[in-house]
Amino acid sequence: MSTEAVEGELLWEPSEELIERAALTDYMRWLGRERDLSFNGYEELWEWSVTQLEEFWASMWEYFEIKASKPYDAVLEERVMPGTKWFPGAELNYAEHVFRMARTGETAVVHASELRERAELTWDELEEQTARAAAALRELGVGPGDRVVAYMPNVPETLVAFLACASLGAIWSSCSPDFGARSVTDRFSQIEPKVLFAVDGYRYGGKDFDRTDTVADLQGELSSLERTVLLPYLSDDPDTSALEDVTLWSDFLAAVGDEAPSLEYEQVPFDDPLWVLYSSGTTGLPKPIVQGQGAIVLEHLKMVRLHMDLGPQDRFFWFTTTGWMMWNLLIGGLLGGTAVVLYDGSPGAPDLGVLWDLAEEGGITCFGTSASYIDSLRSSDVDPREGRSLEHLRSVGSTGSPLSPEGFRFVYERVRDDVWLFSTSGGTDLCTAFVSGCPLLPVHLGELQCRALGAKVEAFDEEARPLIDEVGELVITEPMPSMPLYLWGDEDGERLRESYFEPYPGIWRHGDWIRITPRGSAVIYGRSDATINRGGVRMGTAEIYAAVHEVDQVADALVVDVEDGDGKAFMPLFVVLDEGAELDDDLQGQIRRRIKEDCSPRHVPDVIHAIDEVPRTLNGKTLEVPVKKILMGTPIDEAANPDSLANPEALDYFVRMSKEL
Repeated sequence: MSTEAVEGELLWEPSEELIERAALTDYMRWLGRERDLSFNGYEELWEWSVTQLEEFWASMWEYFEIKASKPYDAVLEERVMPGTKWFPGAELNYAEHVFRMARTGETAVVHASELRERAELTWDELEEQTARAAAALRELGVGPGDRVVAYMPNVPETLVAFLACASLGAIWSSCSPDFGARSVTDRFSQIEPKVLFAVDGYRYGGKDFDRTDTVADLQGELSSLERTVLLPYLSDDPDTSALEDVTLWSDFLAAVGDEAPSLEYEQVPFDDPLWVLYSSGTTGLPKPIVQGQGAIVLEHLKMVRLHMDLGPQDRFFWFTTTGWMMWNLLIGGLLGGTAVVLYDGSPGAPDLGVLWDLAEEGGITCFGTSASYIDSLRSSDVDPREGRSLEHLRSVGSTGSPLSPEGFRFVYERVRDDVWLFSTSGGTDLCTAFVSGCPLLPVHLGELQCRALGAKVEAFDEEARPLIDEVGELVITEPMPSMPLYLWGDEDGERLRESYFEPYPGIWRHGDWIRITPRGSAVIYGRSDATINRGGVRMGTAEIYAAVHEVDQVADALVVDVEDGDGKAFMPLFVVLDEGAELDDDLQGQIRRRIKEDCSPRHVPDVIHAIDEVPRTLNGKTLEVPVKKILMGTPIDEAANPDSLANPEALDYFVRMSKEL
């Protein structure tokens, strides 16, 4: 892996008008009035926020006027990771913080899909539907601590179901309907849900995908289910004969009567679970990450209001599915009174201009997407400005993987030369970005503008020494409220510690390579672990191996996610075949179909290679990270210790392949 510095050519600077009206500027003025604090620029503010944690997070509470039915006793009990207790004593509700921003008659949600024309929901309509859904869930016996799951696309009904769940103090979890049954079962079965929201199918890239059989499979696997609510999305009259205890969405909302009930908010402790997200490890089932109601309220207000500079005048879009944490952050825009824009479908159907049409027609002010989408625009020579003024657009956000310097240039050359581009990096594990955008700072080629407020992000070498202007492990050395409360089912916390705190005890290791520049910006160089991140959806290698091993003639496998010579994400799969088997088109097709059906279409490999053996350690562990390092140019003697390997000669194949990338 190259560690040469990227020359940070200046691409954009904020105007005096933007700096003057930015929420971050207002917050700094508030600190001056209320705390007698002044800072010479963002970097000083960040330093204060990560050294004076209690003061900073208390200021977030007061600045955003958090509404709590009971006050907190302390900001945090002790600076320790894991196990930090934030704002003990406080009680509140996430959904209440959303609807306190409601403005009668104004737009709360803009939505469109391949199956539906663009439409809008007002705050009044969103609140009424949420109240109905909450009352219907309550009649089903759903209350605090119960789990409600969704196999749903990015449509308003999913948002309504989530807000209803949150208002009751129940625990939410969702997967996109393009996930295969096994991947969904591996996630939902761990938390034993009471209610399942699902769709009959969806349309992607102009093709229809029926999901009623998959929903039936989920019902069979999730023994805790008491009711399934089905949204007729692909068909107006879906066949439900194979389903049990099923209610159609319209009947579900109508069950509470003609008069809409009032929306009530269950007051829960600050660290009461809000939702369960899934971040896959390299072994075993996906990690079920539990995050708290109060923590997400605070963190998402900080992110959308201060770092993204979004307010009631904005329309916030991110191209995402419900299986990616960016959906959770997107709907967090509602906490700041921002209208959110939802889209379900392919970004390339009928062509790569479809999302830019939505930006133009939907009045999007913040257009969020993935680095891979920007790369696809660049390689397809698409011009988003063609036939569009994009006059409302103020900012473009990118995440999911590092945005290449060419991607930065594309945005300024082909979208708008005066737009604010913020590339961010974070993760499902905290449901936020901890290296982010800042409306007060310039944008430099290939660089993320800043470390986020309250996020003590550093680059560590192997001896846990902080680095500046050198590539190291991305670590967080002080606690943040949205760090996982726990992993579901991990009673003694062992899996949590192994996942994040084992290499550096008491310090969060995230699994990315990062370089902090002398001016406080950052460059991300991709994953330092074996997690497969495709289009922002992270999946552990164990899930992919489980699918591959279902294919006859495959004896063993290894998969990694690297960058090719052009800096684009590249996912090769290496398989060891049974004696006499050949990796012909038919066998490759079987492997690809199995991964697509059991995991997700995003995780179908770019190429499949047959190898003689998978390199392993002496205790049998697959050498994914060393192989990844070798393919990215690290010398073999630096990537792995031969004395710890059972078959060091197996790495020679990957050394030869690295010269071809």
